[in-house]
Amino acid sequence: MRLEELDYNLPQELIAQEPIEPRDHARLLVLHRNTGKMEHRRFYELGDYLEQGDVLVINDTKVIRARLKGIRHDTGGKVEVLLLRPEEDDPRAWRVLLKPGKRAKSGLKFVFGEPPEQVGAEMVERLPDGSFRLVFDRHRGELLMLLDRIGEVPLPPYIKTKLTDDSPYQTVYAREPGSVAAPTAGLHFTERLLNELQDKGVKVARITLHVGWSTFKPITSEVVEQHKIGDEFYRVPKEAAEIVNSAWERGNKVVAVGTTSVRTLETVAVDYHKVEAREGWTELFITIGHQFKAVDALITNFHLPKSSNLLLVAAFCGGMEKLRPAYEEAVRLRYRFYSFGDAMLIL
Repeated sequence: MRLEELDYNLPQELIAQEPIEPRDHARLLVLHRNTGKMEHRRFYELGDYLEQGDVLVINDTKVIRARLKGIRHDTGGKVEVLLLRPEEDDPRAWRVLLKPGKRAKSGLKFVFGEPPEQVGAEMVERLPDGSFRLVFDRHRGELLMLLDRIGEVPLPPYIKTKLTDDSPYQTVYAREPGSVAAPTAGLHFTERLLNELQDKGVKVARITLHVGWSTFKPITSEVVEQHKIGDEFYRVPKEAAEIVNSAWERGNKVVAVGTTSVRTLETVAVDYHKVEAREGWTELFITIGHQFKAVDALITNFHLPKSSNLLLVAAFCGGMEKLRPAYEEAVRLRYRFYSFGDAMLIL
């Protein structure tokens, strides 16, 4: 597939700068894959498309305050670090993005925050993918606690509005810290809506995928299949796997909330309509032609052109030619796009 096939025209004013309140009043474009039929609803009407025994698979990851602003120890110059993921071989080491980083050399030291919460770090290695390995003077658990006070939530660059608190960029069910970006399809849920759906008999399966740098990386390869996607940590507990497998045994459908849930479920699929409990790092890159084994329906946002998330959604629809009319319709009707935007339900 050529990269230009993943492009589309979007007026800048349709990029949502803040979330709708209440969250579940976002617009919902319902796309029926087999027929191309579209419906226009509100997210709080999601239950009209779910039956007793259906399963929602939600990603309970929590966004950490992964952006740190500090100074170089030698010159006092300003630096900015984005924590990407902890390294497994050292409880103080993290893979990060560093700005400015073009001339950064091993041994360079930084300071973040103010005493008594000040944190020091040393850059020990520049990695082939353009990231860096930093070793902090605090162990992982202590640093994560300090991030609440010295870090900032790393909002995507297309969101210019500053948040006064983090809650709009967290799902109501977030509980496992580790992501550098929100699983944004889940931002539309409220506690009330989740309770309504469960009262109706809809099951909820909690899985975890910590959203990493790959979310921010555009596809640059002219042939999209040559793109290298980053690895992300996932966990599918035994309880979640049992809930999902039981749905299929009953003849119900499994609805993935967001591309992160799709990627996780497809990673742990061992057969058609069969998943297993597992955890680890996934490098699964879903492209056109992927044979979906573990997802019957998808709740998702409207994604950036030339992005891996848009490619995944196109693959789920059976090709960009089947997804494009829905995007054109959303632009025509002035839906809101990207992280704080409106939603799609693809059946």
